[in-house]
Amino acid sequence: MQAKAIAKYVRTSPRKAGYVCSLVRGKNVDEAIAILKYMPQRSAKIISKVVASAAANAENNNNMDREKLYVAEICANQGPTLKRFMPRAQGRATGIRKRTSHIGVTVKER
Repeated sequence: MQAKAIAKYVRTSPRKAGYVCSLVRGKNVDEAIAILKYMPQRSAKIISKVVASAAANAENNNNMDREKLYVAEICANQGPTLKRFMPRAQGRATGIRKRTSHIGVTVKER
């Protein structure tokens, strides 16, 4: 049995979110949330919410025991990129890519 939660179109780059995801992969749910709580990265707060949501889905929808849950899979996939322009010297314009990501979490029982 497994439960999933996905946060789509999160305004953080998948590379930055991926670093945070790799720290909690394979950990117990409560331990993962505790680790994410004290991380300085902006994406840690968002990932913490997704992990908590996946745990709640497991408890309420699949009647799993929260004490036995662990983060089986967690990934930050690339979403659509917002393209913006910024004025530069001598009348030029430079493109800016504001990246988004889709964060998916799967929890399972040990």
